[in-house]
Amino acid sequence: MENKRNEATLNRPEGDRVIDAPYVFINLPDFIRQLKSEEAWQKNDRNGITVFKTGRVTMVLTCLHAKAVFKNNLVDGIFTIQVLEGIVRVTTPDGDVDMQANQVMAFHQLVDHSVEALMDSVLLLTNNAADTNTIM
Repeated sequence: MENKRNEATLNRPEGDRVIDAPYVFINLPDFIRQLKSEEAWQKNDRNGITVFKTGRVTMVLTCLHAKAVFKNNLVDGIFTIQVLEGIVRVTTPDGDVDMQANQVMAFHQLVDHSVEALMDSVLLLTNNAADTNTIM
């Protein structure tokens, strides 16, 4: 297996890192500190980073300011929301669920949902895509 790297960008000049390999160590506290130190966190209602990406599985760490919203999120694959910090409200066709740290919610593909941060929050989003045409 060839290692896959995410290359540095203007926003992340030190951003070159392995995102796919036979194993990938992900230091969540370090990534959270990085996200909260970046200009994007100061200017926007969220900031995120892909911490693992292979053909079918993508993991994205996302920091949300209070009141940030993902509306009508549809994912083509199994999708999980894990709350690492804060509180978010997940709206589903069957009603709302308030989630806090150490809680996970799993969705089958194409279940419409929205996520609103009720306070500053950190989420680990994982998508096991049905194919590579994923909305996330």
